Amino acid sequence: MSPMSRARFAAVAVALACLAGQAEAADKVTFLTSWYAQAEHGGFYQAKATGLYEKEGLDVTIKMGGPQVNGMQLLLGGEADVMMGYDFQVLSSIAKGLPVITIAASFQKDLQGMMTHDDVKSLAGLKDKTILVATPGRTSWWPWLKQKYGYTDAQTQAYTFNLQPFFADKNIVQQSYPSSEPFQALQKGVPVNFFLFADDGYPPYGTTMVTTTKFLADHPDVARRFVKASLEGWKSYLKGDPAAANKLIQADNPKMSNEQIAFGIKRMNELEVANGGDAKTLGIGVIAEARWKASYELMVSAGLLPKETDWHKGFTTQFIKDLKITAR
Repeated sequence: MSPMSRARFAAVAVALACLAGQAEAADKVTFLTSWYAQAEHGGFYQAKATGLYEKEGLDVTIKMGGPQVNGMQLLLGGEADVMMGYDFQVLSSIAKGLPVITIAASFQKDLQGMMTHDDVKSLAGLKDKTILVATPGRTSWWPWLKQKYGYTDAQTQAYTFNLQPFFADKNIVQQSYPSSEPFQALQKGVPVNFFLFADDGYPPYGTTMVTTTKFLADHPDVARRFVKASLEGWKSYLKGDPAAANKLIQADNPKMSNEQIAFGIKRMNELEVANGGDAKTLGIGVIAEARWKASYELMVSAGLLPKETDWHKGFTTQFIKDLKITAR
């Protein structure tokens, strides 16, 4: 081999070694969602599908949650590094001494709301209605709704995630998410209204990113890059072309139709769940201390949380305070 050939061979070998080193250096992160893949998880799938995680030196695996999946247990057991969480869930965990913390909020508004027939004009108009509430709702939004409008437990019946009672009785209203139950009503040609609790002052954030204090202490830069790429993914998904993410969503959840995904994206944009409130000026993902305190106070007043709980431990702003990623 000539000296020139040896030099070229050496250069190629060095380049390949560098590429291999970069690939090996990618930090692995397992992210656990709260339910089956859907548009409401789209920002994370977009970050995966379009290389935003890869750009930040991350190798992210997205695992679906579901009705039989205990996300907090998996997070604490090391089966996930970051999970899709919820303020009340984190505050309850803090009260139990569990080492968890919220590092960003995908949505400024929790997605829980109420679906009614079209004769109801606001959440204040449910006094004479039968309200269907699932068991988890009785320890989250239902105490808030009772306090705000003076409703009673006598009005409620169990919500079993079957919409037939609602379709059969115009006096029934039920808990709902923006793009799930209303989409089914649309498919059946039943006119409905949907009221997002957050727009009436319900304080929790939605689709938060939660990790353990140990992961944060051991891998702060990984957490920072994960938050940045995920929020960029949300911006791209809601305001750009979501096709790449939708393919991954449907690969994980084949039951999710193109029509339902499109309806979900439309509703998230209409309700400004990601870019409303503080996110309009401070960027998506932002967490405000006042909002966390409001959730803490609501839980305490409803008897859901000990007053001595240190609510400050439930979140950090270190990874989102300087990002200012806008999605307009």
